[in-house]
Amino acid sequence: MSAKSIISITGSSGAGTTTVKDTFEKIFKRENISASFIEGDAFHRYDREAMKKKIADEKAKGNDFTHFAAEANELEILESVFSEYGRRGVGRTRHYIHDDAEAAKYGSAPGTFTEWEEFKGSDLLFYEGLHGCAVTETINLAQHGDLKIGVVPVINLEWIQKIHRDKATRGYSTEAVTDTILRRMPD
Repeated sequence: MSAKSIISITGSSGAGTTTVKDTFEKIFKRENISASFIEGDAFHRYDREAMKKKIADEKAKGNDFTHFAAEANELEILESVFSEYGRRGVGRTRHYIHDDAEAAKYGSAPGTFTEWEEFKGSDLLFYEGLHGCAVTETINLAQHGDLKIGVVPVINLEWIQKIHRDKATRGYSTEAVTDTILRRMPD
């Protein structure tokens, strides 16, 4: 167990991790618990344009490449954040800007990242995203979590939610979202 607690909520896009996070936020407020929140999207390796290029490059080679792939993410940085927070209660994160509303909030264009910023002084660290419990040959995020919750709804519900959200808030077509879902399945 860490000196400072870490909670990891993991699940694929549209699975309901944000709903779980929102529920925990209400519990933290009720119990007067201070939490630092980080999102898995902040640890993507590529911004939106670079990711589109990487996907196209990999497709030309006959490979599938998605945000689920460890290589598409800065998992080493995420593990260092978990480790440092667990030991000393400090860390860093940034924000991935999904849409115009977030662009207005953070002052960066959709599809880009904000600068890295430090956080400290909280009772616990709360992670929400794809890889909070990932284990590969080089990283072991699962070892850092004190509470790990995987969110896995019925697959059709997950797909319906992702299609609805990505069309409504991110401007994607049904076909584009469906293609993304299908490309991610092997990962």
